[in-house]
Amino acid sequence: MHNTIKFLFSSAIIIASLLSCGGANRSSDILRVGVQAGPEYSLAEEAKKVAKEKYNLEVELVSFNDYVMPNEALHQGDIDVNVFQTTPYLDDQMASRGYKLSVVGNTFVYPMAGYSKKIKTISELKSGDTVVIPNDPTNLGRALLLIQEVGLIRLRDNVGLLPRLQDITKNELNLKIIELEAPQLPRTLDDDKVAVAVINNNFAASHNLTAKDDGIFVENEKSPYVNIIVSREDNKKDEKVLSFAKAYQSEEVEAVANKVFKGGAIRGW
Repeated sequence: MHNTIKFLFSSAIIIASLLSCGGANRSSDILRVGVQAGPEYSLAEEAKKVAKEKYNLEVELVSFNDYVMPNEALHQGDIDVNVFQTTPYLDDQMASRGYKLSVVGNTFVYPMAGYSKKIKTISELKSGDTVVIPNDPTNLGRALLLIQEVGLIRLRDNVGLLPRLQDITKNELNLKIIELEAPQLPRTLDDDKVAVAVINNNFAASHNLTAKDDGIFVENEKSPYVNIIVSREDNKKDEKVLSFAKAYQSEEVEAVANKVFKGGAIRGW
């Protein structure tokens, strides 16, 4: 909880600075794009470069450390676009918070994976072992679906993309599945009580973990969790927004993704 408060506080400071420095007086010629701090920031930097070179578009990147504030900042008009989320997460946010946001393009699938410093294969899991997963609704569901895919649990039929722990109908190893804040998950790998941590790609990469090389089980390319470029409904057809989407969906950005994620980012457009 302490980390969550810290992340929300830091994001709130960013938004406050946007309001004090920009607001109604900021240039309409500059597109403000919200992105996650960490490896994905490098991709956005390359997209910014491509946008300038190919479309003469000035882009300002605004960094966030959590999954909540980028959509709130977009909704409030403090940024024009964000690039950090999947469609299931966006749908959940719009339903729960009343946002009027729109998908303007796909980026990459960043496979979620199970990591461990205790075991090398899932066959080594023992009865009662602890598995930690993200606690935000979308990634919690995503993690449970992945754990089901590799045969560790069974979820109720027709559960959709947002299952919860109560949807587990079979858990033969009686695994202790614990929800934690996503940024905390990589650190749990050093906890003697944690056998496996199911971690989002961006938080894994920030700790030098790659799904392809380090995951003991990994999402495949058929994952519905492709990351997306999101605008508001009222600016989804703006030329600057569409130009940025094209800049992001470029060979230059794909090359950076392949380098940064060491082959772990799957092109989604």
